[in-house]
Amino acid sequence: MARESGARRRGPRRTYGMAVVWSVVTILLGYAVLDVADAAPGVLTLRPLPPPAPTEYVATRTLPLVPQPTPATSVAEPLPPLAGETAAPSPTGIERALAAVRAVPALRDSALVVRDGQSGDVLLDQRGDELRIPASTTKLLSAAAIGRAFAPGETLRTVVREGDTPDEIVLVAGGDSLLAPGRGDPRAVAGRAGLGDLADQVASALRARGTRSVTLYVDETYADGPRTAPTWASTFRSSGITGAVAMLGLSSQRARGGAAGPADPVLSVRTAFAGLLDARGLAVKVAARGRAPGAPGSPMPTPMPTPTSGSTPQTATDSTATPTTSAPTTGPGAVLGSVESAPVQEQLALALTDSDNALTEILARQAAYRSGAGTAFAAVGAWVVSQVAALGLDTAGVTLSDASGLSRENRVRASLLSDVLVLGYDGRHPVLRRALDGLPIGGLTGTLADRFTGADHVAAGRARAKTGTLTGANALAGSVVDDDGRLLVFVGMVAGVGTNDARAALDRLVAAIASCGCR
Repeated sequence: MARESGARRRGPRRTYGMAVVWSVVTILLGYAVLDVADAAPGVLTLRPLPPPAPTEYVATRTLPLVPQPTPATSVAEPLPPLAGETAAPSPTGIERALAAVRAVPALRDSALVVRDGQSGDVLLDQRGDELRIPASTTKLLSAAAIGRAFAPGETLRTVVREGDTPDEIVLVAGGDSLLAPGRGDPRAVAGRAGLGDLADQVASALRARGTRSVTLYVDETYADGPRTAPTWASTFRSSGITGAVAMLGLSSQRARGGAAGPADPVLSVRTAFAGLLDARGLAVKVAARGRAPGAPGSPMPTPMPTPTSGSTPQTATDSTATPTTSAPTTGPGAVLGSVESAPVQEQLALALTDSDNALTEILARQAAYRSGAGTAFAAVGAWVVSQVAALGLDTAGVTLSDASGLSRENRVRASLLSDVLVLGYDGRHPVLRRALDGLPIGGLTGTLADRFTGADHVAAGRARAKTGTLTGANALAGSVVDDDGRLLVFVGMVAGVGTNDARAALDRLVAAIASCGCR
């Protein structure tokens, strides 16, 4: 009985075990069928497995080599080649083509100037000699002035030097407000020089001589001045309309509409640099603001002489960016590291593309400083006017309280803005010419990216212009290639009209110029 009872107990277990075995066999057979049918991956699958999900990694991006089409197989070029002198439009043609748009209510009391960009001839002048608020078109005058103080290709250096003792280091503000917070990018304008690269150099130099603990100072004597102008609205900086004006700054902290930059860019750079050195194994004590040890100055310690009227622009060999005396290789003043910005002319083009108020003020201030002028906003504005006059242009009555155009106290004539544009396109002023290349393109870039995209699309892609917008004062100044392939320069300044109405009218004006032919 005992055996019989034990057999009964083992019977159900064997039955359950057989059921499990058959279940496994069934599953395997089913999977094999799915495998063969390519419904599941496996050794019997006929189609290859899909590639794994992509992962992000840092690598050099490459593009396939595509043969370039020949003109015979291509569509028409988006812009016709510039025509010769015989294709110049006539004042009568311009008057006739623009009659309807000039009658628009927004333009009835405007200042309008149209000129042949290749000969400079005036084709239309409607109140062009009236002094008006230029808003951000002020930057065109500043670009002309800055182009006289900097040589083509000239860059800005950010240097770290030894102080009075081996355990003191001095970060020298050299005018570069576009430092990358980490590695620099040799292809970039904003972020060409890297604060991380500078920290690598300094840490390596300090370790080589056995220094592990330092006190960090900042030399702010180069082109030092106020951070905001007294003629600006108090909300301009906090709302991101402009950043604070300083001779050091990070590209990652540029002010943009709705996003304010730091109130003290130099302090931000100092804090970031101390952190980078700390991450490289150095003990860093940050000194209080004030006079840095050693000789005060910057990588550009001597003012640049102002060229006289009619003189040719400087070449790179004329630049005073290199000190007249070499820095010592050891001891107080020895350079422990340095990085160089993108060329000033490229920074200036960026300032025009983005209508970057702070960047324009930063470049103009140091240009004025290098020429021996003051660094207060009004002093820089006066210097800009003097430099434009030195180019042989009529600046009578023109006043600037800043270099960016945020001040409502600025007064400029449309005719003068057209003079600067014509001058820039004649090819004799390379820094100004490169800056004009940075003007926003209608419907594509910068502050014109969302304009000329509707009924005025005829000017999209071929109008380049600097916008200007303050409450009750709107302007547009630039160039366009017309249907005959002629480069025409235009300036429009509108007062007492809502921004939307003013922009629409000015865009319509440029579209009419682009499509008229006007012979």
